[in-house]
Amino acid sequence: MTCKGGQTGGDDAIIAAYYAKARARTITCAAAPPFLCCAAIVAKGFSLSYRFRPNLLPVALVASVVALGGCQHNPLLVQRSACPAVAVPNFTGDTTLFRGDSTAAADIDVVATLTDLRGACVDRGDRIATDVRFNIVARRTDAAAPRTVSLPIFVSVVQGGNLLVSKQIGAVAVAFAAGSTRAQANGSAHAEVDRASTTLPEAIQKKINRVRKPGDLDAATDPMADPEVKAAVRAATFEVLVGFQLSDDALAYNAAK
Repeated sequence: MTCKGGQTGGDDAIIAAYYAKARARTITCAAAPPFLCCAAIVAKGFSLSYRFRPNLLPVALVASVVALGGCQHNPLLVQRSACPAVAVPNFTGDTTLFRGDSTAAADIDVVATLTDLRGACVDRGDRIATDVRFNIVARRTDAAAPRTVSLPIFVSVVQGGNLLVSKQIGAVAVAFAAGSTRAQANGSAHAEVDRASTTLPEAIQKKINRVRKPGDLDAATDPMADPEVKAAVRAATFEVLVGFQLSDDALAYNAAK
């Protein structure tokens, strides 16, 4: 079912921060042409090492000089994607329904989890569209009769990690067969952002991609350490967040688990 409810305003405390950790790796250039090895270093941020053999030491030394010289003419350029990241905010990836007002484990009726979230980005010129698909896996405690449970889902577009741009609310119906304690359903949603809003100003791009030479005062300085650059990148970054639409009590229950 496609979540295409009306947009609503307000901040539902659904925003979460997401970070990626890079892993340091080493490649060996003993057998590779130096220019290819250097290209790999520039493109991937790998560290460089050589295996020296006694009878090939002069060749290895020449290769190292050529590789290092080539790297000086291949500045590392930062490539950004205009496509929004797709994620599930903390504490909104599952929902628990109870019988009555109790929240005791013995009174749990249905538990559902949002899983297999994926997004497909489509460049439409002045707009960046994201088609989102996901699965809902649910289980119930009373499997006697067939039953359909409607679970509310939100889809939000967030700018800069904390600014709620838009929000849609829909629902996914999960149908339990008679005698079955488990059921699964599929959901989808659609979101768009303005391409101009995802593009960094030219002055900021020049700051990020400026070639820094050894001996420059800022040669080893991360461009993101500049508050102006950091703010511009943050403002041009969007996320599409998907999760269960929860009440304050339900959200507190998930956070306390």
